[in-house]
Amino acid sequence: MHHWTDLGQVPPGFGPSVVTIGNFDGVHLGHRQVLTRMVADSRAGGSQAVAVTFDPHPRQLHRPEDAPALITGVRDKLELLASTGLDAVLVQPYTWEFARQSPEEFVRRFLVDGLHAVTVVVGHDVRFGWQNAGDLSTMLSLGARYGFSVEVIDEVKTPDGGRRWSSTWVRELLADGDVSGASEILGRPHRLRGMVVLGDQRGRDLGFPTANLSADADGLVPADGVYAGWLARAADRERMAAAISVGTNPTFDGVSRRVEAYVIGRTDLDLYGDEIVLEFVERLRPTLRFDSVDDLVATMTDDVAKARVVLGV
Repeated sequence: MHHWTDLGQVPPGFGPSVVTIGNFDGVHLGHRQVLTRMVADSRAGGSQAVAVTFDPHPRQLHRPEDAPALITGVRDKLELLASTGLDAVLVQPYTWEFARQSPEEFVRRFLVDGLHAVTVVVGHDVRFGWQNAGDLSTMLSLGARYGFSVEVIDEVKTPDGGRRWSSTWVRELLADGDVSGASEILGRPHRLRGMVVLGDQRGRDLGFPTANLSADADGLVPADGVYAGWLARAADRERMAAAISVGTNPTFDGVSRRVEAYVIGRTDLDLYGDEIVLEFVERLRPTLRFDSVDDLVATMTDDVAKARVVLGV
């Protein structure tokens, strides 16, 4: 899959293309259903399938106080988008210069001249251009003017026809610690990606050495608690069963929120300085303050036993 961050990187003669536009945060099942269908249609028509997305999220520029925490970082989003079969993704830097384009300027520069779109795939609620002045009727009008068709997609809902699959829903579930519910919408376990940094090293003294994830890790950190999940070095992606803790370590009067993972049955790992990926499978319990270290260790031992059952190891 081609990955571009500027229209100037698009090869001469690229296209014709079928283009869709969106944030695609989390690349959940709703996104995947639309994208895989788009890819199949583009293949049948001899076109290239392209997604245009943005970094940072537009709301970070327009309403930073109201901007959503991102479910996935750009690297994971690209990996997930590639798995749908897309031919290319343009990650457009979202700047004031870009935002101030009129709807027609955006369509002409990016969709027509840049990507040579023959079809543009959008939702009923599409908005684009300065101050979101462009809507579906605008896109239909511009398509007629510039010679591309507009395919309008309906909302993708759960199989029972209930709630619409959405990034907002995933964020709500993660805020509640419901990582298993989030995985049903994502179609995969929720993940974090970051470097392993030096922690307090208490876990090693307690018999549970942990890998501490850097505070600037990519991905939305779920609610405080203990989780069953997987840890993998980004370099080789070998998955290892893990018990993952999110919280402030209240038993030791901790104040900073952190994410740390104990690889079950392994005390020989040296992960400092490695980039790792954590996948969250199921929440085992909330974060608790214990009256003694012995109580903490007993509960951690029970956490590991429960994680083994959940993960089947």
